[in-house]
Amino acid sequence: MHRHYFLLYTLLFALSSSAANEVNLDTVTVTAPVKTQARLLPLDVTEVTAAEINKSTESSLLPVLVNKVPGLFVSERGFAGYGVSGGAAGTVNIRGVGQGNKVLFMIDGQPQWAGVFGHALPDTYVANGVERVEVVKGPSSLIYGSNAMGGSVNIITRRQAADGFTGRARAMFGSFTTQKFDLSAGYRRGAFSLTAAAQLDRSNGNRRDSQYWLANELVQAQYAFSRNWTAGASIDMTQTVAHNPGTEQEPLLGMMTDVNRQTASLFVKDTYDIAQGGLQFYVNWGRNKVDDGWAPDEEPTDYIFRLRDYNLGMTLFQTFHPWRANDLSVGFDYQRWGGHVWNEPKGELYEGFNHGQFRDHVDELAGYVMMQQGFLDDLFSVNAGVRYQHGSNYGSEWVPQAGFIVNPSRTGQFKFSFSKGFRSPNMRELYLYRPANPDLKPEYMLNYEVSYRQWLLDRRMCLGAALFFIDGSDMIQTQMTDGRPLNVNTGSFINKGFELEAAFAINRLWQVSANYSYLYSRSSILYAPMNKLNAEVNYSPGDFRFTLEATNIGGLETGNPERRENYTLINLRAAYDAPLKTPVTLFVKADNLTSTDYEIVYGCPMPGVTIMGGVEVKF
Repeated sequence: MHRHYFLLYTLLFALSSSAANEVNLDTVTVTAPVKTQARLLPLDVTEVTAAEINKSTESSLLPVLVNKVPGLFVSERGFAGYGVSGGAAGTVNIRGVGQGNKVLFMIDGQPQWAGVFGHALPDTYVANGVERVEVVKGPSSLIYGSNAMGGSVNIITRRQAADGFTGRARAMFGSFTTQKFDLSAGYRRGAFSLTAAAQLDRSNGNRRDSQYWLANELVQAQYAFSRNWTAGASIDMTQTVAHNPGTEQEPLLGMMTDVNRQTASLFVKDTYDIAQGGLQFYVNWGRNKVDDGWAPDEEPTDYIFRLRDYNLGMTLFQTFHPWRANDLSVGFDYQRWGGHVWNEPKGELYEGFNHGQFRDHVDELAGYVMMQQGFLDDLFSVNAGVRYQHGSNYGSEWVPQAGFIVNPSRTGQFKFSFSKGFRSPNMRELYLYRPANPDLKPEYMLNYEVSYRQWLLDRRMCLGAALFFIDGSDMIQTQMTDGRPLNVNTGSFINKGFELEAAFAINRLWQVSANYSYLYSRSSILYAPMNKLNAEVNYSPGDFRFTLEATNIGGLETGNPERRENYTLINLRAAYDAPLKTPVTLFVKADNLTSTDYEIVYGCPMPGVTIMGGVEVKF
């Protein structure tokens, strides 16, 4: 472990240990500014809570989202980490839309994606220090612009609420010499609060030469100047080193990625009875060092691929309540993204010599307005909005959205919506490699959906259903033009399907839940199953907790030209809360109990039975 990570862990242990038992760790609140609230959107929204995240014992958020969010799926190529390439692992699809960074990930509203290649950063989405995750299924381009074409995922981090210190430490060990450690701590005194979290994951992976290492650190501070005004700052750092043995059909030697990402932000938030909003400045940047590896019968590569990229911006937003049952949201966004790509030759003879390949940036400027008006004592409400966005590389775009929400009772809700999504071409598609085309225009999709949610039995039971139809056009594809490959806006797709959800708290001991999604597409879509079913049974007798999970995947395109993948996974979780003065929990999880053979990425077999066990201590 690097020295600075060790120092941070030591600091956090000292902070949390000094105030053991003073305040419950779960006494927290979320005060980061958000552009809008889920209740204002006519789109289908799924919220994953901190309790669900903690119960999973996962160190990454992505497997939790796959289980909890119908219609969402993530590609994996092994047990350890996801990597940096959207084409190989870590691709997030919502309703079959995701390839090419069409799902926007955010941390506290800050866009998280690589400035040059445009793909998401899956290994940076850690579970430690997270309060909840809000997933919007369907285009979120009205509020967030490009890259929210297929939906958005907002990771909302935990803030300290009560005065005093809190803390949690957890350690896990298991299959493939895997070790996972995480630590979080919080402090508050009056108007000032501070939270910090750190995480370290190490594994040899389920395949030879698939070792993985990750370290993440998060520090946040905020100060409430009054009941109405709060300011804060945060910094988030992630470093990963991953080895990739390639596919079984095309194995690689020496393939390695070294990725370092940082995110920093400043915000001011206002909260009044008639208005709420905020001003946020953010920047995320990173550097990649990649050895592309070589085939066993080839000579080793003589260069290292290097990349530095950034994504910075400012957002100003405000929601007003000018009269009863009315919400008027307005906002202004500015974003610049870009970077520098080059090859760095190996060897002492080339030390200090860099061959520059590419350096550029794109500016985006946008404004939007959205209004929701309720009628007949909120029996139904109408939602409409529009966004105007201008990009220095593609020109101007108008993004409309409209819908309405019907509340036939206090426990039931219908949502109907039409929305447009778009994605601007990234640097790689525009300028970087041979198929690049600087004349590319954005990709588009139109989304039509209806959803219904009903609460029963004093809200102990919840049922949900959604229907959707998606029409995509101007998709960026590579075609032969004048005898050479060229990126062009010629692709199209039609996706349609439905989703079902159910959850029932039978009694204090038993809870069950399930979700199912069906997707039909005229096109072949990688890493988006036709059928996805997740079911879960929870049993909590006394100080014990047991969870049985079952996942069935059908009709999954993995890249295998001969067949689609179908498989079922059975997972078990068990935990014991020791009745001690300082809360201690012992836990174990076993995944793929039936040792099912399956692949998500063609040529990359997933592991059989895996077992992890550990201990958690709250201060």
